[in-house]
Amino acid sequence: MSQPGPDNSIPSPAPEGRWAWLWSLTPLAEQPRDFLPPELEARAFWRIRIRMLSTSIRQTFHQSRLRLALIVGLTLALWAGLFWLSLDGFQFIRAGIVNPATHDQTVRVIFGTFFAALLVMLVFSCGIILYGSLFQSSETQFLLCLPARTERVFLHKFQEAILLSSWGFLLLGSPMLIAYGIVAEAPWYYYLLLGPFMASFIYVPAALGALGCLGLIYWLPGSRVKILTTALLLFLLCVALVGWRALAGPESDLLTAAWFRQMLGRLQFTQGRLLPSWWLSSGLLEAAANNWSQSVMFLALMISNALFGRQLALALAARIYRPAYSGLWSEGRGPRQARPGPSGVDRALLWLIAPLPKSMRLLTLKDARVFRRDPVQWLQFLIFFGLLGLYFVNIRRFSYDVYYIGWVNMVSFLNLTVVGLLMSTFTTRFIFPMISLEGRRFWVLGLLPLRRDTVLWAKFFFAAGGAVAPCCALVLLSDLMLRIDLLVVVSHQLTCVMLCLGLAGIAVGLGARLPNLREESPSRIAAGFGGTLNLVVSTIYILVIVLLTAVPTHLYLTARGNRVIQIFSRELSLETWLLWWLGAGTVASVIVGLLATVIPLRIGIRAFRRLEF
Repeated sequence: MSQPGPDNSIPSPAPEGRWAWLWSLTPLAEQPRDFLPPELEARAFWRIRIRMLSTSIRQTFHQSRLRLALIVGLTLALWAGLFWLSLDGFQFIRAGIVNPATHDQTVRVIFGTFFAALLVMLVFSCGIILYGSLFQSSETQFLLCLPARTERVFLHKFQEAILLSSWGFLLLGSPMLIAYGIVAEAPWYYYLLLGPFMASFIYVPAALGALGCLGLIYWLPGSRVKILTTALLLFLLCVALVGWRALAGPESDLLTAAWFRQMLGRLQFTQGRLLPSWWLSSGLLEAAANNWSQSVMFLALMISNALFGRQLALALAARIYRPAYSGLWSEGRGPRQARPGPSGVDRALLWLIAPLPKSMRLLTLKDARVFRRDPVQWLQFLIFFGLLGLYFVNIRRFSYDVYYIGWVNMVSFLNLTVVGLLMSTFTTRFIFPMISLEGRRFWVLGLLPLRRDTVLWAKFFFAAGGAVAPCCALVLLSDLMLRIDLLVVVSHQLTCVMLCLGLAGIAVGLGARLPNLREESPSRIAAGFGGTLNLVVSTIYILVIVLLTAVPTHLYLTARGNRVIQIFSRELSLETWLLWWLGAGTVASVIVGLLATVIPLRIGIRAFRRLEF
């Protein structure tokens, strides 16, 4: 029998154990000989990506032109609005701060704070997206079965995660940077360097998120309790650090010299020389100041760190990605003694929804378990609502009410609107796709002795009940920190309840009316025509509900705080009419909320009854 040649040689075994990947810091030196050369393998993956992208573009132009027009139109409108606000803001700073040194310090703090916040958000966003694409995607299961290198599969998903997580950064950052270049009269190469700076900056938080995702799954495989505890501790630590810095120092009146110096001092931590956000802001500011050599130096620093982070993530993925994937899907799946009955969380939820029929309670419990077992959902929920709560806690530090009572009312209604918009994003992302995801597995529910209407009502109660508690708590926290009147607090709570009911009804109803039973990815379902329409309708609904109560409340509080208006109101009974208007606006918001809840649900129920699976 002939001996195997050198091309079929078996690589030497690597050390075993949890730390076996440390035996070499370079990519695998001995690869099986049935792999393609790295250049051909990279070309094959790029052909796959290009073909998928071209197919998606053709399908969009042929089948979803309305969705494309809505997305492009809303994106351009948002970009134009951000550009106008940024241009007006930088012009205000330039006219209001005459001292050049103070002006430069202020702009540096603004840039540093903005990019530092985006840095943190990109780290979490890329880590969450990579968790779903690397460990939960059916496409990844297929790719791991191919004779392809592990790092190539990781790089394929890593590039996809960068594209999905960075579009928001480009949408928010580009109008501000272009507006500053116009106000500062920057040279032509400032605009030329914007693309390389932003592209290299995106790679740094993406690499950090990838390293955190791989390490967390590798060292804590299959343990949701450990992952949840670690994530909560890290999040609470970040919140504590930011909150301590924000609350340090005495409280000052808004827009005074003392307040301005205090805010600059609090935000100096964003000027750390080791932060990638400082490299980005310093490089762009140097380019705007016509100092091209320093700008190119910072660009070289950004590119070198981006490439280093990318290679470090690839080296780590080559060693631990497959063991992490195997550990996540195998640990804890062996034979073990099942716990009798539901868990403590399930029993608490069943007690809260006890008035519902039994079949509806069980379906609601099933949806709650799916949400609880998916880290992608509750991590996003925790991060965004936690950051919003941190902002509400620090509202009182600015002393709005010392100037104008109407300002307090405006800020409170803006906070209510932000909570509603955030909730509409979550209902579009998680509630709208629920019916579509049930489609291919509906035969299981079809065998149960229940009506189809019960499925939709259970999802509605799950969405509305899960949204009311955190949203009302955040709005109440905002109102307490602003110390607004009790009448306005009650109005805000009622408005928040109607927002949650309406948003849940719109998402569930449109999800049943416009399902996508061929797609298994919730993000792609939410990005489709139905998800885009749901987001647009939800946004219009939020604006209508808030304006119905905000305008009369603003006029009523203004009349109470203005002495001149109080003199005339005694003769004309103006305050009484404004109070009646406030009551009429509240009643109208309740009616609109009920209509927005019932009508989409009825449309969805009728379509769901006729739907064939």
